[in-house]
Amino acid sequence: MRTWILILLVGTAAWAQRPAREVDTLVSPEVHPDRRVTFRLRAAKASEVTLRGDWMPRSTREKLAKDASGVWSATLGPLAPDVYAYNFSIDGVAAIDPKNPEVMQGSRSSTESVLEVRGESPLLHQLRDVPHGAVEYHWYKSKTLGVTRRFAVYTPPGYDAKGSARYPALYLLHGSGDNEGTWVWFGRANLVLDNLLAEKRIRPMVVVMPFGHAATDRGRNTTLFEQDLLEDVMPAAESAHRVAAGPRNRAIAGLSMGGGQSAWVGLRHPERFGSIGVFSAGASNLEELEPRLAAAKEKLALFWMGCGDQDSGLASAEKLAAALEKSGVKHTFVKTPGAAHTWLLWRRYLAELAPLLFRQGS
Repeated sequence: MRTWILILLVGTAAWAQRPAREVDTLVSPEVHPDRRVTFRLRAAKASEVTLRGDWMPRSTREKLAKDASGVWSATLGPLAPDVYAYNFSIDGVAAIDPKNPEVMQGSRSSTESVLEVRGESPLLHQLRDVPHGAVEYHWYKSKTLGVTRRFAVYTPPGYDAKGSARYPALYLLHGSGDNEGTWVWFGRANLVLDNLLAEKRIRPMVVVMPFGHAATDRGRNTTLFEQDLLEDVMPAAESAHRVAAGPRNRAIAGLSMGGGQSAWVGLRHPERFGSIGVFSAGASNLEELEPRLAAAKEKLALFWMGCGDQDSGLASAEKLAAALEKSGVKHTFVKTPGAAHTWLLWRRYLAELAPLLFRQGS
């Protein structure tokens, strides 16, 4: 016993003699009261550091300046209140901000950090002092793909697993770089819905957010995802939650890749979905969909589209809108001036679409 005590004391004495570890107090990003933001990065050996944020014009980067201690910095803005994505480029290599724990979550290796700038009053996708719904994840066995996958589900405030009320359901799809959680962690869909509910602008709804990647090949991904959604995700989600029956109580919407999937699945299955939302997307397989537009015309309650006029995919969205017009499918097409392919737009589109959903019963 004495030997062990001696070893412990010697070890403790050696530890006590070590110099205290220097604490890195560098702050980044720092949001100033006037909404200017200072970004900092410690990289003494780097030759060049630049910054890219989704508030900047496309294909532009801001150069940072290095001080004598090896810290690179730049102060930008003021920025409008919002939630932004940004990253550094260190000698040409993309990197997140190591001082910022908020990171963009996606299906690819993330290289973007998250910046939130608040104003005098919070936006619809920012936290407010209102009742909040819940977000949970469900694992399910996909018979279509032969693997176990998961989807996220938002239930509104007041939803109780032991209750009896049934709710309409929105199936909300993500983009190609995202996963089943991105609509929550970066899109702030749950906060958008909480705040719209508090303003009494929408009906309480269940929102199911599935994982949209079913295959690496784009064509096969669309068809396999459709099968997985209809045969695996929907039965699992609607058996676990009180979802009202009938197409007028179901909607499907998504952004970019998810917007194309929404158009494909929704137009092929108007007996399942009474409303469709397409954000910053068209339909690459439009020729296959056109014969189905006549049937969709008679059954759809709503078809809503939105795309920024600076989006490289605008032509595809316009082509889809033209096909809908030609077939007599009633729809709304919003072209947003100055907007590109960005989450800054897709949060707004969700806030515009949600109040239009489920105005009628099944």
